[in-house]
Amino acid sequence: MSKWQIPATGGNMEAANGIYYQNMTNLEVAERLKKNDVILIPVGSTENHGPNAPYGEDTYLDTRLCEQVAKATGCTVAQPIWYGSHPYHHLGMPGTIMIPEETLADYLCYVFAGFWNTGFRKMIVVNGHGQDYVIPLAIHKFGKKFQVPGVVLYLHFWNAAKNPETGLTDLATKDQGGIYDTPFIHADEVEQSFSLALFPELCKQENAVATKPSPMLPPGHINNSAENGVGPIKWYNAYGSVGMECICTPEGVIGDPRGASADKARAGVEHILDYLEKLVNDILEKYPAGQLPPIEKVTQRRREVIEDVIKGPTNGGSHIYTLTY
Repeated sequence: MSKWQIPATGGNMEAANGIYYQNMTNLEVAERLKKNDVILIPVGSTENHGPNAPYGEDTYLDTRLCEQVAKATGCTVAQPIWYGSHPYHHLGMPGTIMIPEETLADYLCYVFAGFWNTGFRKMIVVNGHGQDYVIPLAIHKFGKKFQVPGVVLYLHFWNAAKNPETGLTDLATKDQGGIYDTPFIHADEVEQSFSLALFPELCKQENAVATKPSPMLPPGHINNSAENGVGPIKWYNAYGSVGMECICTPEGVIGDPRGASADKARAGVEHILDYLEKLVNDILEKYPAGQLPPIEKVTQRRREVIEDVIKGPTNGGSHIYTLTY
């Protein structure tokens, strides 16, 4: 029997149970940091997912995964980033709220700085939305601007939906040896199955409708959303490869979610949760609470300056913003 709750039964965003940073007091955070200074930062989106799924689907996918990992490891979860960046073909879709790439990258850079200044100096950004071209930029902006020791990692959680022993993806279609009838694109059979496994109470599966994708180039060049196709070009490294949603699929769905089920997503959800749990534990094994990567290996700022900001402004040192403001 799995240790993970699938399907999940409700979320924890307002619960006073030691999961979410924003629900804790400064005394509670101080005690947490003595034992576990890893924080999971869910970065989601608000976008049209059709008549059977909520606008916050991507964000709920992130947070429900993070909540279970926090319960298993004792790490902390940040309340999510609700609004994300979107590829050009999402432009103009009603219900989809688009944040410019540069704005989101700068915003995240300072989210990282704030958590580092607080003491959460090991951060894992968890994302399931199509903004892979933004979050790495934010991480490198943070690293270049502040140059402090710490760990900031980015996981697009769909990439962890694979069997660790065989390396085979859990997102495969039947013709690839998997269980899905149609390939993962957006608000389709795959994504809706994960939604039914993680937040079934917000889904209205009886309203599901099917649409057809609108590729504009011959097959074999552009890889799919699961990155298990044949094309060498990732879907987000292209312009003019697919029709705009508001024109071609105004329903908010690309594919057929009618065959979705929580059981189809079970293996994928378990493998993602197993990986995230291992990642948190491996970070803490390498760098226990309060310990950081060696200063001399990650920055050429003067050691006394870095040691001063590591102490922090309420422990006889300085805050992280003294490095840039």
